[in-house]
This record gives sequence, C-alpha cells and structure tokens, in this order.
Amino acid sequence: MTIHFHRGDLPAHVRFSGSVAIDTEAMGLNVQRDALCLVQLSAGDGDAHVVQIERPFRGAPHLVALLADPEVLKIFHFGRFDIAMLAHHLSADIRPVYCTKIASRLVRTFTDKHGLKELVKEFVGVDLSKQQQSSDWGARDLTEAQIAYAASDVLYLHQIKARLDEMLAREGRQHLAQACFDFLPTRAALDIAGWPEIDIFAHA
Repeated sequence: MTIHFHRGDLPAHVRFSGSVAIDTEAMGLNVQRDALCLVQLSAGDGDAHVVQIERPFRGAPHLVALLADPEVLKIFHFGRFDIAMLAHHLSADIRPVYCTKIASRLVRTFTDKHGLKELVKEFVGVDLSKQQQSSDWGARDLTEAQIAYAASDVLYLHQIKARLDEMLAREGRQHLAQACFDFLPTRAALDIAGWPEIDIFAHA
C-alpha cells in the first residue's frame, strides 16, 4: 500500500477512470458547523490519495472536477454524510454515486451490522482499526497513524462493492439499489437545507 498525501487539492496528474472510492474526515458530524478536513480517494488498486482541505478554503478545482465527472462512479460508505460534506464545503455536484452501506442494508438483511469495519471483515478478511476515528482531523500536521487510518477507509470499497453487487443481483434488488443511489444527492441536499431528521414522506 502506498499513501499519497496532498495539501489543498488533488494534483492535476492524478486521474481516475471508471470508479473511485471516496471518504471524508471532518471535525464532527454537523454538516453546517463542522469543517471538512480530509478527502480520501482510491482506485481500488491498493493505493490511496489523502487530500488535506485548506482552511480557509481556497478552492480545489481538480478534486471538484473529479467529483462532478459523470463518467466516474463515486463509491462511498454512508454516502449521505460524505456527499453532504463535499457538496456544502466544496460546492461540488457529486454524481453518479454508490453507497456500500445502503447496498448492505438491502441485501444483508440477516444482520443489523452494516458498518465499514464489519463489511471489510466479512468480505476482505481484514480487521480494520478504528483507534484514530475520534481524533483532531483539523490539525495541520497529522500523525502517520491518522493518515493511515484515513486511507484505510477507501482501500477496500471496490472489493466490497463487487461482493454486494453479486448479492444485489442474487436477490433481484439492483434496480431498487440504483434508485436509492440516484436519490442520495437529493437526500444530502435536504440535510444541508435543514431537514436532516424529518421524514418528509411521513403522513403526520
């Protein structure tokens, strides 16, 4: 595994074709309040790119262009949060998207464990460490352990997607999953606009 660390933006020479796994690290879980600190990316080849977002933000045109590229599928785990953070803080329009958590919930109905750690353990046989999950991602100088942890969250998403796609096909739920993925940017927009916990489809 090779981790490439970049400050401010993804270098122009770094290209992704077909699909890219993406994750984010932030100062908290409040999209409006908490700063976006890192964006991690992987082509599924065992390498990862970790982009530290500048504060104050001065723009990241290469990263934003990748997020908006209609020819590149963006693979997330719990894409609702990551898409909202990227859309709000980078003004990025992220499509098309795939979420391994949603796919897992649609086909792994035999369990209530749909976290990334569980999926990596089941499908890849790797036990991810979550020791650095709650750390100061806003620090300018991150530790090697923080960067390695951040990178690990994108290294296995392609493999997990492949296994979940097999299960979606087996259970006949590909179209349902795709409809959910297509709706994710709108769900993220609702979160940003102030409807994070309100079910607008509810009767009452």
